[in-house]
Amino acid sequence: MRNGIATIILIMMATINATAQNKKFTLEELNFGGKNYRQTVPETRYLTWWGDELVRTETEYCSVIDKKTGAEKTLFSLSDIQSLTGSDSHNQMRHLYNAVFPYPDKTVVMLMNGKERMLVDWEKKELLLKLNREGEAEDFSVESHAMAYVKDDNLFIRTKDNKTRQLSTDGSREIVYGQSVHRDEFGISKGTFWSPKGNKLAFYRMDQSMVSDYPQVDIFKRTAGYEPDKYPMAGETSHKVSVGIYNLSDGTTRYLETGDPTDRYFTNIAWSPDEMTVYMFELNRDQNDCRLVSYDAETGKKIAEIYRETDNKYVEPLHPIVFLPWDSSMFVFQSQRDGYNHLYLFDTKKSDGNIRQLTSGEWVVMELLGFDAKTKKIVISSNECSPIQKNTWTVDVKNGKRALIDNGHGWHYSYLSSSGQWIYDNFSEPDVPRKIDVTSTSKPKSLNILTAANPWEGYDTPIFSSGTIKAADGTTDLYYRMVKPHDFDETKKYPTVIYVYGGPHAHNVDARWHYCSRSWETYMAEKGYVVFILDNRGSENRGRDFEQVTFRQLGQKEMKDQMKGVDFLKSLPYVDQDRIGVHGWSYGGYMTISLMTNYPDVFKVGVAGGPVIDWKWYEVMYGERYMDTPQANPEGYAKTSLLRQAANLKGKLQIITGYNDKTVVPQHCLSFIAECIKAGTHPDFFVYPGEPHNMRGHQSVHLHERITQYFEDYLK
Repeated sequence: MRNGIATIILIMMATINATAQNKKFTLEELNFGGKNYRQTVPETRYLTWWGDELVRTETEYCSVIDKKTGAEKTLFSLSDIQSLTGSDSHNQMRHLYNAVFPYPDKTVVMLMNGKERMLVDWEKKELLLKLNREGEAEDFSVESHAMAYVKDDNLFIRTKDNKTRQLSTDGSREIVYGQSVHRDEFGISKGTFWSPKGNKLAFYRMDQSMVSDYPQVDIFKRTAGYEPDKYPMAGETSHKVSVGIYNLSDGTTRYLETGDPTDRYFTNIAWSPDEMTVYMFELNRDQNDCRLVSYDAETGKKIAEIYRETDNKYVEPLHPIVFLPWDSSMFVFQSQRDGYNHLYLFDTKKSDGNIRQLTSGEWVVMELLGFDAKTKKIVISSNECSPIQKNTWTVDVKNGKRALIDNGHGWHYSYLSSSGQWIYDNFSEPDVPRKIDVTSTSKPKSLNILTAANPWEGYDTPIFSSGTIKAADGTTDLYYRMVKPHDFDETKKYPTVIYVYGGPHAHNVDARWHYCSRSWETYMAEKGYVVFILDNRGSENRGRDFEQVTFRQLGQKEMKDQMKGVDFLKSLPYVDQDRIGVHGWSYGGYMTISLMTNYPDVFKVGVAGGPVIDWKWYEVMYGERYMDTPQANPEGYAKTSLLRQAANLKGKLQIITGYNDKTVVPQHCLSFIAECIKAGTHPDFFVYPGEPHNMRGHQSVHLHERITQYFEDYLK
């Protein structure tokens, strides 16, 4: 009897275990907008630097981590902060995740709630500063304790005594102050720039009164309302930008004497360490002539043009200059002038700059993280180890010698301490969900402070793999990712979906967890699809020539490379050649329709999200960089337009857009549909009312369920 009971128990346990190993994913778990998304994301730590001390910031406390042992010691608690800040119940601090420690030698933390920015000395138990927050685009100087912000379209500064200074009065939808300009191109992400000591503020002023309105509409009002958006299209009139300098000490504003700003781009604003000089890259509208210019911060007068770079296609400045912390006469700048993005040293004491290249090779510097002033080294991220990796290195300024800091594998996000002598390294590898190490930059020896468990344990997990194929030029290696069902059987035939982006400044395949696979790919694999992703020429991190091959003919080389991917898929016995689909968003939406209409007998089903249709309707900066103007390149615009391809549509195509997309405006997909009507072809169309270029929140779950169902209905 006992043996019988034991047998039953064993069978029950085996059944339970088998069930536990066969959980199925839902989009509520996989998609970032899903209700259970957090449970499938690898565990992490919220960390920041306080000088060279590593601090863990959590909901209820902040603790310092011993870099040798990993032991933690509490600095202060949430209740400590709440008792010191004295905010009312509506503004009370509810967590400490966003705690910042701006002063290496002071026991001071900076915190923000919905209405206030505060500095608190937790050791002395004092509230040092409380500034009201009531605007947008905030920029706080930790040196002068002044905060720049935008309110009602005008630029303001709130000083440390909580008094307000208004820097502009003519701000409007047409005159924009203190915000990102040039539609976030050229590395621009904000519009205010404090000087090193916080005594002066450089800021953008953008006049877009001459730019055409795009007629966006708010449908959620009782009667739909007109909400026009300034949108400069390729070949059309663009905005004019100027740069102002506000002096905190005397309250004066002077504008840099740049000359006529018409058809010019000003970017990557930087300050000299002594706050006397402003540096800025200036680019012509053709984007093939780039100049680094210095200006007197007191008078606004031009001092000198100190560097110039030209290219027969385009130059794209993305990074401001950075001065060496141990030598204020020398700065580092980044350039692709030798074919790959590298570091160069410039000596301001020399009339010619005495430019010296610090890094070189057929790989790119991906980020300048900072400096180790003690050893006089620069800390960078690069893909020198592999085109699909991101690793952390030091570069000796004296001789250019490089030293690898991390483990040489995977994809690393490294964060430098204030002295540059330590990093905390948050990384993953294809089979490693997440690890966080703390490492010395001079004597690399790591202490692991987190090894995340696999959050997908117990689920049916797809099979992820990566490899290379040759591009259409027959020589260039292209990296791909493939996702197969967990129960993959090579003797079966599988419907296959190609996910594509394909455009510049992006990539899909790298050495992160699961080769950087998107969660939707897992959902599709679970439903019995093979998913294939290829980074074609034109995508990022492979050097200038790799990127510029698409110049004046967007989509053409990319399609040829993607078709090499199709050839590879057709060589695999388990890929059903009669059931190949394609999906992409934005540039990927453009690629999806391009592939379906140029190769109508290959692709049975496609889903194109937010697709560009004709580059003449895209914005000036991006569109003209890669295509020139429609006036200068009429053949290229005609060749790359999908309007003329509408009659070639053969398979099932669903087009999806956000109704209020301000990036790829609805004119694109609506015009394509109009051409399809004329041609007698029949795409399907779906709109998300009120949504921008990408669906937000839980609507993203709805979106990906809709995309999936389309393939289920027509490809399976």
